[in-house]
Amino acid sequence: MRLSWILRTFISSIFVLLSAQLQAQANPNILDFSDAKIISAETGYTSAPFALHYPLTSDIDKITFKNNLAPFLRLGFNYKWFVLRFSIPNIGNIRDASNYGTTKQYNLGMDFSFKKVYYDFEFKYIHGFAIQDAYRWDSNFDEVHRNSIQPKIQSLNISANMWYFHHKDFKMGALLGKRSYYTKLVHTWYVKGTMNFFGVDTKNDELIPTVLQDQQNSKTMSSTLSAFDVGFVPGYAYVNRFKNWQIAGWAGFGPVIQAKYYQLNGDFHGFLGLAPRYDVRIMGGYTTPKHFLFLVTDFDNKSIHFNQLIYRQYFYTVKLVGGYRFPKKETKHSKNLERIKL
Repeated sequence: MRLSWILRTFISSIFVLLSAQLQAQANPNILDFSDAKIISAETGYTSAPFALHYPLTSDIDKITFKNNLAPFLRLGFNYKWFVLRFSIPNIGNIRDASNYGTTKQYNLGMDFSFKKVYYDFEFKYIHGFAIQDAYRWDSNFDEVHRNSIQPKIQSLNISANMWYFHHKDFKMGALLGKRSYYTKLVHTWYVKGTMNFFGVDTKNDELIPTVLQDQQNSKTMSSTLSAFDVGFVPGYAYVNRFKNWQIAGWAGFGPVIQAKYYQLNGDFHGFLGLAPRYDVRIMGGYTTPKHFLFLVTDFDNKSIHFNQLIYRQYFYTVKLVGGYRFPKKETKHSKNLERIKL
């Protein structure tokens, strides 16, 4: 029933979005280029390091897992209501494979705005991590080859979010800067509704190395840590323009209700509780009626507390977004009017 509701909401929202794009909305704070042909490119990377906190030994209370970085390239074309985007496969991993192994990652997303609400859907899957500084407990490693490569570990993050911006002139399209941009300061409070499913898994192997496990706490021997949560996060959003420079972002903090579980020897053990959630995005860049170039950062934190054992993961993306807006051609009718005026 939930899935059918989501599908109906998605289809109706897309219909409304396309209808809204057919009519340019007059807004004194925004310069709109929806009628222009726009080409754009994005390049950057996504990382999702996570850490497990627990008093493992007298010297070690945290172990950190990092994925290798894979840059991406996306190309796009916008004209009125029509949008075309496609991604070029990851070029390859940036970090040293002997210390970080190889990582495969898949990122899918969709976002759109309607009136005061901005919708965002994301799917992030990362396969292949390395445990940092394994030489601290394993003599098979040293300071040159210091990380323990874990090719079976995989991370999944599925989220659906909805931001309600109180200010009627706060438009996400203008903040992102492709089809339009702001001409002056606009700021507002907002409320974000969020629903997430996330976690890490190592295909029936143990996440924490055997030598560090606590035999008195079965959670340290688990192969899966995962959760589903839902909640509301209030925050503050800001965008301003200085000559041709635009800076923008938002920040929020709030609790979510969380159903969490871990897996041990094929059995699942679940709990219900509360978890904190941060909401941070910052971007800035240079934009004119013809060109734009923005540096965009997106930060998303996830966490699960199992008493002493704490799992924290940070999904963040850093990317450059640039593009060109083709000037609109003057019609013969408008040229004839100019001649008549002369």
